[in-house]
Amino acid sequence: MNYILQGHDYRHAVEEMLLHLLPAEIPSCTVQPSGDVCVSSLTAENGVARAVARVTYAGASRECAREADITGCDVLARRRLENEIVKLSIYDALVPFLPAPPVWGSLTGVRPAKLARGMMERGMTNAEVAARLRGHFYVSKAQAALTVRAAAVALDCKAQLQPGDISMYVGIPFCPSRCAYCSFVSSSIEKSAALIPPYLDALCAEAEMTGRLLRESGQRVVTLYIGGGTPTTLSAGQLARLMGTLADAVDLSALREYTVEAGRPDTITREKLAAIAAGGATRVSINPQTMNDAVLRRIGRQHSAAQVLESFALAREAGFECINMDTIAGLDGDTPESFAQTMETLINLDPENITVHTLAIKRAADLSDKAENAAKRGMAAAMLEDAGRQLTAAGYAPYYLYRQKFTAGGFENVGWCKPGTESLYNVYMMEELQTIVSLGAGAVSKRCDPATGKITRFANPKYPTEYLGAGERIRAARMKLLAGGGANEG
Repeated sequence: MNYILQGHDYRHAVEEMLLHLLPAEIPSCTVQPSGDVCVSSLTAENGVARAVARVTYAGASRECAREADITGCDVLARRRLENEIVKLSIYDALVPFLPAPPVWGSLTGVRPAKLARGMMERGMTNAEVAARLRGHFYVSKAQAALTVRAAAVALDCKAQLQPGDISMYVGIPFCPSRCAYCSFVSSSIEKSAALIPPYLDALCAEAEMTGRLLRESGQRVVTLYIGGGTPTTLSAGQLARLMGTLADAVDLSALREYTVEAGRPDTITREKLAAIAAGGATRVSINPQTMNDAVLRRIGRQHSAAQVLESFALAREAGFECINMDTIAGLDGDTPESFAQTMETLINLDPENITVHTLAIKRAADLSDKAENAAKRGMAAAMLEDAGRQLTAAGYAPYYLYRQKFTAGGFENVGWCKPGTESLYNVYMMEELQTIVSLGAGAVSKRCDPATGKITRFANPKYPTEYLGAGERIRAARMKLLAGGGANEG
């Protein structure tokens, strides 16, 4: 859909809302109001900002307006309110043309619980926050309940933090093979196995440098997460070396949670799990994505459902009392019935955490086959609804959530857990409650200023080959990040 801006420069807000409502159409700025078009205007008078959206779509037209009181607002507060009413006016005008409103209403961000937490911190009750989400932002009842629950958990986790507490992420960007749906930075060891030894050398050097800077700054690591990629692509000896380096280089005396994402069952062995346990990890993630062998083959996974069961048993034998298992709703070839069987199988294993993701639909795919992807969205909705029922009945509760652009149906990814087994790292990271120092290729560090809410980011070089020669650049940025100077590169 074409769009025209009048009286404002909130191009990102307009494009974000148009993509949210019409995911199969690419927004384009224009000056001529012809064809399908959205004209978004903004004015301000007597302390009131007024946004108007005039939408012409499929031969019909509709106009809607939203207002906000901007009296006494500083520049940032005013822009936030203007951004909000610009998006809401477009939502009001365009939604009647759609077959059904999106379940997340007008919310387009990836962190809806962060919005809800802000309301709670301003004194609103859980019920008032849920009513605000539903009445002002048009969020569905189910999604509002998820959001309020996740926001409440985040508040509890935030209350446990002390000044100087941070978390650490260590990235291993290698996998045994690349899954068809994957959008992460990872390299198949079929092509890049020779990179692993020098990568591990560079990663250990970065850990030693970061440990020194953390000690100098007086900051303490309270959660540590080794992810990927697939960390268990490394051998048992390589895992032992990495975790030993981290233990020697970084002060882990305040550590409350240590996770290793074991990930793919075809990389998990008794020896690797023993090395992970000996290295101090208290939590592992074993990620089947589906327990349907035919779907596993279609998505490029080189393991079977039986191997998932074997890996889970090995993890329990190794002494892990907190295990997460990932699933994905909407995978190619999966059905609501087979996804329900996956959930039933995993629940019967009795892991402490189960994370339910929604498949992200690639933009090119959405543009090429709207009907097929509309069907995928419908199936994803059925899968998520049934998964929620099964997990709730089994005693699990949602504890964190986030959204990705172009997920099937615009749905969310939700972490479910048994009482008292919430992954602190997931909450801290997703809700941006504290500084996250990230090591490895493609890893993004974030400095969170609790006083101002300002987020400062620094991304390590994206690919392993680039990362190997970037030690000095990473060191300089890490110094600024931990000292509060803030590097905002990428």
